Amino acid sequence: MSESLRAIAKMIDHSLLHPTLTDEDLATGCELAKKYNVASACVKTYAVPLAARILDGSDVLVSTVIGFPHGSHQVEIKEQEARLALDEGAAELDMVINIGKALSRDWDYIIREVTAINDICVERGAILKVIFETDFITADESRVKLCHICSDIGVAFVKTSTGYNYVKDAAGSMGYAGASDHVLKLMRRECPPSVQVKAAGKVKTLDDVQRVRSLGVTRIGATTTAEILEEARQRGFTD
Repeated sequence: MSESLRAIAKMIDHSLLHPTLTDEDLATGCELAKKYNVASACVKTYAVPLAARILDGSDVLVSTVIGFPHGSHQVEIKEQEARLALDEGAAELDMVINIGKALSRDWDYIIREVTAINDICVERGAILKVIFETDFITADESRVKLCHICSDIGVAFVKTSTGYNYVKDAAGSMGYAGASDHVLKLMRRECPPSVQVKAAGKVKTLDDVQRVRSLGVTRIGATTTAEILEEARQRGFTD
């Protein structure tokens, strides 16, 4: 790949998190991640050994999720989940904060759980991405507070969404905003350069990737990896 195409590919965590994905689906998805040489294949926790086996020897990392998707696991369970995932071959962990505690503004609890998982990652040379779930955490004041907490702790990434927590609107329809420009600008502004920003939720096209990149995003979560990178080829990002 040319440097420009590689730069797009290395922004992508290829998401393989849907609950209906079979082992065959997961294996196929990991092969796709390897083919396109993305940053990581993000798999369900039990699939970490499978992904590690398929991606062994490649330049694609294994990432997985902690406390996914609702963030409600006890801190001790998140710690055990993190250690086991790293033992089995994960190099990056995307952890959902305790959403109810954040909405309660129990910041001491949030500090405790993020610190606990980040300490494990630092000790093991792994990367932690902290998912705010900004469709639930809608107050900018709380989003800013979370950015400052994560910055003080020194996590590697802050992240918008899981893509799996939907909000009911007045008409009763379920949906989510995902990685809105407003939220991404806020996260980039309120975190130091040492803390990177990951956009997840509704980043589906090459134009979406380029737009969020212009806002300071360095990683995205995507299920449409092949479509994004094939479109990049068609638009002149040559091998």
